[in-house]
Amino acid sequence: MAETIHVLVVEDDPDVADFTRRVLARHDDIEPTVVDNGDAALEVLESAQVDLLFTDVELPGMSGLTLIPEVRRRRPGMPVIVATAHSVMDYAVEALRQDADEFYLKPVDSTLLVTRIRELVAEARRKAGSAATVLAVGAHPDDVEIGVGGILARHAANGDRVVILTLSGGGVGGDTGHRAAEAAAAAAVIGAHLELRDFPDTRLDPAAGLITAIEEVIAEVRPAVIYTHTSHDRHQDHRAVHRAVEIAARRVPAIECFESPSVGVQYQPNRFVPIDDHVDTKLRMIEAYASQGHRNYMEPDLVRSTARYWSRYGTTKYAEPLETLRASAAFALDVDESADPMAHLRAPADPAPQTARSTES
Repeated sequence: MAETIHVLVVEDDPDVADFTRRVLARHDDIEPTVVDNGDAALEVLESAQVDLLFTDVELPGMSGLTLIPEVRRRRPGMPVIVATAHSVMDYAVEALRQDADEFYLKPVDSTLLVTRIRELVAEARRKAGSAATVLAVGAHPDDVEIGVGGILARHAANGDRVVILTLSGGGVGGDTGHRAAEAAAAAAVIGAHLELRDFPDTRLDPAAGLITAIEEVIAEVRPAVIYTHTSHDRHQDHRAVHRAVEIAARRVPAIECFESPSVGVQYQPNRFVPIDDHVDTKLRMIEAYASQGHRNYMEPDLVRSTARYWSRYGTTKYAEPLETLRASAAFALDVDESADPMAHLRAPADPAPQTARSTES
């Protein structure tokens, strides 16, 4: 049996919407969901599987053409078909400029529509099947987004599958249910898959199930690279996750360690990944964590300034730093590298004692 194709139809004319739904539902391999405005479409994208968007141009509120870039940010690589009843060349030009895959004048031939839906989704699935899977492992909700949000957004934009594994609910920093919802919303910004575990916040222990939990996710998703905490971190949970990943990911070809607000000066980044086109996406991911907005490291100006600072070791405007634990020639990002760009900042020891127990998460 063919894999089901989930089509999101955005059409405000009730008669056209019902007709389109019936045409698509007539085929066993197509499951349509119909909404009548752009905001409702974005809500569906946040919570449901969608393989293709079929949208009218003229909608109440957000137009179909305005909807396209919003969809592209959330679901990179997902096919988009645009239709309009008005024979206006400007619409076609703008649709193509906004990266629509197809532009049709209504009424759309139903046989042609179904054929192109199948072809576009099949091609998107072929591309997704050849893309890399990347896994980001963090101790608490928001750790991954702060550390490598821009890099993950870049992976998603390149068509890679992004998986986020967060090992505690962050109960010390707020209500776990609320933080779980925030984590899901942040992952949805780039269409990442979220795995959330409930190990005790501030008491993570590699020997108490962390290693097994990470191994299980690795076995399921088979990542080409893992992004995780550095060992040079004052937070005990971050160091515990680093140690657990080192053991669990012994067969993963590449492991890179990101910066967190609690890293010490011994953190030694040697790779600087350009994120010029993805800073705003990173900020949207971080903004999902409204309950943590009181923390200074969540402030947009500081996030942007930090990325601006790290770019001084490269040639771009914004960058995120990585400390390589294990590298693979088979997996590489465009990076700005040098032998030891941080040598002049090295200190003989981290001035903040790493035996101190942090209660911040």
